[in-house]
Amino acid sequence: MTSREDILLLIKDIMLEMFEIEPELVTLEARLSEELDFDSIDAVDMIVKLKEITGKAVRPEDFKNARTINDVVEAVYKISNK
Repeated sequence: MTSREDILLLIKDIMLEMFEIEPELVTLEARLSEELDFDSIDAVDMIVKLKEITGKAVRPEDFKNARTINDVVEAVYKISNK
């Protein structure tokens, strides 16, 4: 998983599978809490799933400042390309 586009597609799949959020709502600009009703428990669940998928150490601190889907994509990109 090296490209941001691949990561966005992965996140769309996770959001649909785990949180029943339709892929068309998961845009780079989408705000997690305000637009997608994504809370801290959801964030922990997503972090666990990303760790399983990437096989990399994913820490909650890596996502502490994530406010949009783009922020999540960037955090996963950095983790994946360490």
